[in-house]
Parts: sequence; C-alpha cells; structure tokens
Amino acid sequence: MAGMRLDELRALLDRHARPDWTTAIDGVHISKIDRSEPPELSMTGMVLAVIAQGTKRLALGDRIYEYGAGQYLVASVDLPVTGQFLQANPEHPALGVGLTLEPSVVAELLLQAGPGDLPRDGGGAASGIVVSDTPAELIDAVIRLVRLLDEPRDRAVLAPLVKREILWRVITGEQGATVRQLGLADSSLSHVSRAVRWIREHYAQPFKVEDVAKLSGMSVSAFYRNFHAVTAMSPIQFQKQIRLQEARLLLATHPGDVTGVSHRVGYDNLSQFSREYRRQFGLPPSQDATRLRHTPASLVP
Repeated sequence: MAGMRLDELRALLDRHARPDWTTAIDGVHISKIDRSEPPELSMTGMVLAVIAQGTKRLALGDRIYEYGAGQYLVASVDLPVTGQFLQANPEHPALGVGLTLEPSVVAELLLQAGPGDLPRDGGGAASGIVVSDTPAELIDAVIRLVRLLDEPRDRAVLAPLVKREILWRVITGEQGATVRQLGLADSSLSHVSRAVRWIREHYAQPFKVEDVAKLSGMSVSAFYRNFHAVTAMSPIQFQKQIRLQEARLLLATHPGDVTGVSHRVGYDNLSQFSREYRRQFGLPPSQDATRLRHTPASLVP
C-alpha cells in the first residue's frame, strides 16, 4: 500500500515539476533532478521536504544526513549545508516536494491543540535538521496537496487546509519537537534562530560571541551549547560558511574582482580568503568564478 502511494506521488511530482521548482501553491516547491552534480553549498530554508524518488545527502557542520524515497527532512532553521542528489539520471530522476514552514501557523496549531494532545518537550534545543520515515497519513496528505495543482477551482480554499493538516501530522509525529519549537516564542530554537538571523544579516562584520549571546537572550555557555546543537557549528564557523557562500554568489557576477569580493564579505586577508574558499569549493576563487560563468544559471545554487 505504501509503495502504491509513493508511486502516485512520484507520478504527480514528475508531471508538475518546473525548471524553477515553483508551483501554483504558495510555499510548495517540487524538485526534479536528472543528474548527480558535485556537492554544492546552499541554504536549507525553513522547510519540510519529502522524497518520492532518489536519495539526497546533506552535510551540516560535522553531521551527515541522508534521506531517500519514503523519508522526509525537516529544517527548522535556515542553515548553510553542502548537499547533492545521489545517482540521479534522466531515466530515474530524483523527485521531491518541499513545504515552507511558517512559525505563525505552527503557533496557531499549538494554541488549538487540546490538553494532552502534544507530548512534553525537553528544555534544550534540538538539531536544526532531522530525518524520519514518512508515515502513511503524511504521504496521503502530501498527495492531496499536490493533486490540487490539477484543481484550480479548489486550490485557494483547500490548499491552506491541507498544508495545516501536513503541519499537524509533523508536529504530532516522530520529529514533532523540532517543529513545535518553531511556534514557541521563548524556545531554545527561537533564541538560536534570532542569532542565526543576526549573523546572516551582519556576516561581513566581526562580532563578539558574548554580544550575540546577549542579543539572543541566553548566557554565553547556554548559547554555545544550543547554537551547536541546532547548527552543528560554532557561531564563528557559521559566519565563515555564510561569508563563503555570499562570496561565491558575488563571484558569479563579478568574476574578475576577487580582492573586492573578499573585502565585501568581511575578509581583510586575501590569502586567507583564497585558502578557505578553495577548501570549501575545491577551486581557487578565480578558477571557480570562471567555471560558474560557464555554468547554466539554473544549475548555480
């Protein structure tokens, strides 16, 4: 039965996939990857992703996540990851569907839950990325959501309802603790998310960890512990990942200005920038910029 449901989901995703991954339903994205590319650095977004065919591998700091057909991933924070689809080809493309997670909707569902409907959560922050097998009722709800792409008359009314059902299934499921923290204003995850957001917005400037901990409303020791639990990185390592990712995006449009790009993302030392860039992407900045210039825009992360 589960195999038949996955077959139906595969067929729907294959038919509705677009090159830009968008759909007519807000916050719903369909991916169809027909070749395995080298690992690429990208941001996860806050998302629930269900794989119907193929396998994806993600590296977050020192953690490796691998999930395939019939499994789902939750990213509760927008995190820099290195990812790739494995063994994808035109005859057997990787197929998946993603749903953007909205903390306000999670908070609404938590408020509507009755006494005893939700398990008790621990006090600490969970990992920002978790993977699980997709239960039958969650696959069924995802199928009904994607089917609405064929039903424009019903989409506006029913899509928000089915998205709420999907969120409820995840909130009450195996990885619910991670998603529930999204809707709690004073959770450890929300404190870390505040720090993540600040670092992303000010990635080019140096900072003291003590100051970011204070901004997050946590002691320094609790901040270090919870930040690493969520991101698998220290705050300084996280900043470096964001800097290198932004540098690569800038080099794609300014390939001849390696020095200028390194300064724009916060590096004072060009040799350090080149060394860390090469370690991250496998090529020196100038060579990688040349490669990016000859890469189709749809394949640049």
